[in-house]
Amino acid sequence: MNETVEARTRILDAAERLFAERGFDATATSAIAKTATVPKGLLFYYFPTKKDILASLVGERLGPGSIDAGPLIEPGNPVRSLLNLSQKLFQVQADSDVIRVIVWREQHTHPEVKANLTEHRRALYATIEKVLAGSLRAPVGAKRLRAAALAWGAIVTTPPIADEPIERESERPADDPREDLASLAELLCAGLQHDVPIE
Repeated sequence: MNETVEARTRILDAAERLFAERGFDATATSAIAKTATVPKGLLFYYFPTKKDILASLVGERLGPGSIDAGPLIEPGNPVRSLLNLSQKLFQVQADSDVIRVIVWREQHTHPEVKANLTEHRRALYATIEKVLAGSLRAPVGAKRLRAAALAWGAIVTTPPIADEPIERESERPADDPREDLASLAELLCAGLQHDVPIE
């Protein structure tokens, strides 16, 4: 990694941590520069405003735009295909837990965050539709496919209710709702293609 890219990455890393801890409005650019160990002028070289930092963070680190649906599809088995996608999505989300904190906190006050979140959701729903369409034994109408994608997107992006934040996967509670995903996938796929048996 060259020095220029490294400095920019350090700025984004510092901003990510500080925005999550303090919130966007309570974080000064001087604190970001100090945490990133870069001169304040260099910070402004890469990001003319603090909002540019926020937009870059959310735009570059929220993902699932990078999930390739192809390897997750098991033809004829939409339940397994949805579970494959969900496992991959949870890996991506685990890498961006801090970004999700920032997104949920800032989406109502910063339009650029809301716009990036909307784009993130569109990418997620499109990926779910692609996985379902590639795995179903018989095609279904576009409206039903879209409704199923929206429902599955809501299921896998709603965080479990917990008293304490989960730092590591090993700390996930035994009654984690993710354990019910297979049953939910079966239910969703049965409703999607009610005349096709689900294994």
